[in-house]
Amino acid sequence: MQNPLYLEFKTPFKSAPFSKILPKHFIDAIPKNINDSLKSITSISNQKESPTFNNTIIKLQDSSVLLGRNTSLLFNLNSAETSSELQNIAQKIALKLSNYKNDILLNEKLFERVKYVFLNTDRLKLSSEELTLLDKEFKTFTRNGALLSDEEKQKLREVDELLAVKALAFGEKILSDTNSYYLHIQDVKKLKGLPASSLSQAAKIAASKKLNGWVFTLDAPSYIPFIKYSEIRSLRKEISKAYGSRGFNKNENNTTEIIKEMIFLRNKRSKILGFESHAEFVLEERMSLSEKNTKQFITDLYEKSFPFAKMEWDELTSFSKENLGINKLEKWDIVFVTEKFKKSFLKIDELELKKYFSLDKVLLGLFNILGRLYGLSFLVNNEIDVYAKSVLVYEVYDDDENFKSLLYIDLYPRKGKRDGAWMTSYLGQKKNQRPHVSVVCNFPAPNKSNISLISFQEVTTLFHEFGHAIHGMLANTNYESLSGTSVLWDFVELPSQIMENWCYEEEALEIFARHYKTNKSIPTSLIKKIKTSSQFQQGIQTLRQLGLASLDLSFHSKDIKKIKNIKSHEDFILKKFQFIKPYKNQCLSSSFSHIFQGGYSAGYYSYKWAEVLDADAFELFLENGIFNKKIAAKFEKYILSKGGTEHPMKLYKKFRGKEPDPMALVKRAGLITTN
Repeated sequence: MQNPLYLEFKTPFKSAPFSKILPKHFIDAIPKNINDSLKSITSISNQKESPTFNNTIIKLQDSSVLLGRNTSLLFNLNSAETSSELQNIAQKIALKLSNYKNDILLNEKLFERVKYVFLNTDRLKLSSEELTLLDKEFKTFTRNGALLSDEEKQKLREVDELLAVKALAFGEKILSDTNSYYLHIQDVKKLKGLPASSLSQAAKIAASKKLNGWVFTLDAPSYIPFIKYSEIRSLRKEISKAYGSRGFNKNENNTTEIIKEMIFLRNKRSKILGFESHAEFVLEERMSLSEKNTKQFITDLYEKSFPFAKMEWDELTSFSKENLGINKLEKWDIVFVTEKFKKSFLKIDELELKKYFSLDKVLLGLFNILGRLYGLSFLVNNEIDVYAKSVLVYEVYDDDENFKSLLYIDLYPRKGKRDGAWMTSYLGQKKNQRPHVSVVCNFPAPNKSNISLISFQEVTTLFHEFGHAIHGMLANTNYESLSGTSVLWDFVELPSQIMENWCYEEEALEIFARHYKTNKSIPTSLIKKIKTSSQFQQGIQTLRQLGLASLDLSFHSKDIKKIKNIKSHEDFILKKFQFIKPYKNQCLSSSFSHIFQGGYSAGYYSYKWAEVLDADAFELFLENGIFNKKIAAKFEKYILSKGGTEHPMKLYKKFRGKEPDPMALVKRAGLITTN
């Protein structure tokens, strides 16, 4: 059978023929794609004509089309439907891609042409998008070693190769540790407090392992309900310790040495490129611009949130002593006690609330909301090939029946799928090409009645990922490298986080929050409690996020030589952000995938920064109506469709009419004293 990855897909919408793609196809196709791309690069570099925007910058955009598509396929599958075979292939390909990237970025002839265009083009003759592309290409070369000596270029190559392999190895170790643990319960008395949906899922997992009783794993849909509702403290402790020690156990999956190697390599790379630290390298291309500004942002928020966090913690500990007989809160108690306190304080029963959020209704409601805001419609297509049976595919159209995107939705956990939730794409958007976008989550699988009830937090997660998705689906740029989520990293969370706001608004909740049995709308009394809950323990939550952001920055600052022991360093950094003493055998850093496998290194603060943006932006909707089509059209025009074609602050000011105000977040979170 011919390798399907060699050519453009002759399928509906050029969708991936997943059932025809075998792991071995990547081994053959991607090296071929790399060679073909390098031939194109050589052709561009050796042109006799003087360098121009069209014959150099534009041609560069078209030099790796199949390679980009096939690598997206490989790494997306490695996250959503992996195997040991695919993991091995991904490691080998990552090394080849690192070399390929450097073959381009350290190509002197090519850089000379790019530099010539950058220095000699009449910038007045270029559109703002073309100017951004030109500046981005030039910066990509200079920030990746084009101005280095041959000796330094070789050092950079070696560092990049190692980093590519280490990041993949980190992810594989965490996945292995996650999959290797399970809690097997056979005594029904030990199930006290657990909801029926959790028990149903646990019974399914046990059956799949050919065990009697119930099995709970470290995957989010299994772990979170257990740690939140189990009345058996000793079992909460056991599963919490297993979760908190992923990557920190004394086995082959320990990641602490990989972390040391990665932070050393990132620092070494930044030094080769002339930066004091990895943080300075990264933050030069962020809205915050520098490590100093980022630290100040964290400090300012810390000072505003700590007094509230301390007050909230004192309330929680008092409640725990007086009502639950827990005199000293431990890590495995926090979520459980918080849930009890929330139920008592806000009179919200999460399990009762869940009955109004069946996943199918939430998804249809989300489609409805996106239709009202952006005129989108979603048509299921059962003929499009998928990589797993539970994946759904939709065709997405606008009000004028223009095709906008294919949308893959993958909602349930399974072996070989990493935990968490994310948005990705299988095909990017550019002129004359619409994107193929994917939303991946890990929600509870449907029960025997084919119903999946999700928590309110999972509702906001789905809205969040769909915010990323519409950033991709509504992209309208000429060049894929500037399209959709290809924006500065501390801007990328604005479309996702602003979508979460609709989850708290009565007008939106009435659309999708309906009882799974009676189909009755959620009562107004519950809606009021949901709105009140948006400020519940915001001090503690803010403190936690700021702690993670500080930990991230500390691993990538100029002082990393002081880090001798990952665990000791973590304990020192997080001390002022936590109210519980650290545990000897647990380490957060060892499974901090966002910064050691994902793209958030020196950028985890962007979650909080994006909250500033989304709080400020959503105020405009609140002032004019949450379904105001004019405001939505403005948001689409200046934010969603533009991608990275202009600097995000320019785009934001075009939408909002001003720079974002951090006080919008402080007020929304209730972190402000009122007289």
